[in-house]
Amino acid sequence: MAAVTDIDLIGTAIEEAAQPIAGTFSDYDPLLNLIGDARFCLLGEASHGTYDFYRERAEITKRLIKEKGFTAVAVEADWPDAFRVNRYVRGFSDDKNANEALGGFKRFPTWMWRNTVVLDFVEWLRKYNSSLPTSARVGFYGLDLYSLYASIEAVLNYLNKIDPEAAKRARYRYSCFEHFGEDSQAYGYAATFGMDETCENKVISQLLEIRRRAADYASRDGHVARDEFFFAEQNARLVLNAERYYRTMFRGRVESWNLRDSHMAETLDALVTHLDSQKQQAKIAVWEHNSHLGDARATYMADYGELNVGQLVREKYGHEAILIGFTTYAGTVTAASDWDGSAERKRVRPALKESYEALFHETDSANFLLTLRDNKRVSIALQGPRLERAIGVIYLPQTERQSHYFEARLAQQFDAVIHFDETHALEPLERYPAWESGEPPETFPTGV
Repeated sequence: MAAVTDIDLIGTAIEEAAQPIAGTFSDYDPLLNLIGDARFCLLGEASHGTYDFYRERAEITKRLIKEKGFTAVAVEADWPDAFRVNRYVRGFSDDKNANEALGGFKRFPTWMWRNTVVLDFVEWLRKYNSSLPTSARVGFYGLDLYSLYASIEAVLNYLNKIDPEAAKRARYRYSCFEHFGEDSQAYGYAATFGMDETCENKVISQLLEIRRRAADYASRDGHVARDEFFFAEQNARLVLNAERYYRTMFRGRVESWNLRDSHMAETLDALVTHLDSQKQQAKIAVWEHNSHLGDARATYMADYGELNVGQLVREKYGHEAILIGFTTYAGTVTAASDWDGSAERKRVRPALKESYEALFHETDSANFLLTLRDNKRVSIALQGPRLERAIGVIYLPQTERQSHYFEARLAQQFDAVIHFDETHALEPLERYPAWESGEPPETFPTGV
């Protein structure tokens, strides 16, 4: 008789704890019980291009809104682009439909937010909100900081309407960026290496001026005025952090990564304060990649001094935050081969045998929920470390091990994990020849 191995014991623990997902309404009842009265539900993804992750995340969020009173969705997207969607879902927009409302997402990778799942969710949210009073409508917000020039334009547009003299001063300050032709990285390179002066002091001055006028600007027209001031103030803060971010890009990954995730966590905090101040208790679903939402202290990131949103939210809010990861074994994914490349439908290779994904593949259920927070036995079984896969907007199967795997301790990284054994590529709203002809055969050796 064969000896019982550690892998056998781990497999047994997973089998006993795994709760099958069969496509029914009650699949996520255990997850909602775990969430309880938490104010934050961080819903990850193992790639930026997997249909199943986006679909299930949207369905869970609908239940959080309807059953748990969640008041906002905050996503890994640029603030001004997402705020256009916010206006649409809350009934303050001239956009005729969700497709138009998502029209601000023009920066690579457009498919992250211009896809069929987000389109359907945005329409659902607008319809859901239509029966609610204005003050109770659920919002949609972006947390990211890439939109340097779009945020500058948003601040100027706001001030042009409300305070033309202040707009002139802002235009002068922001003119510091003009001769870089809206190339944020060119600015960062020139400023970092002393080829041009930095714009740091000017953007700080602009943010301080907006904040000094907060009481006046935000009180002019009731609820809508407060919302619009909040939008403008966050854009001004984004310009400040984006200016710093693009300078840090050329000083190393750790500093730029930490600045970006700290900005996203600060934006989340600002959103909490804004919603709470309007007597709408903030309960927020956050949509980002696993690498941002799983606790960095439980991954290789901690060894390099990197932090992330999941860690910062846990440190500040404790058990009020639930962190949920998604995993897959194989399937297809929408991704590019290079930065700024076209969307392609690519075959995802079967997970490496040393990974959590391969471990989950061996269970009897193809798709399942695994709660970790209060399950001591499975937490011990999955304390790791083991390999975990992460696919961003670029997928390079020829360098699978080096490009897409890292070590993690899953039980400390997340409070729950949702696994789909075979997943499917996210469908972009725009059609790309490389995507239409996708799903190439697996041609790479399994040991790469």
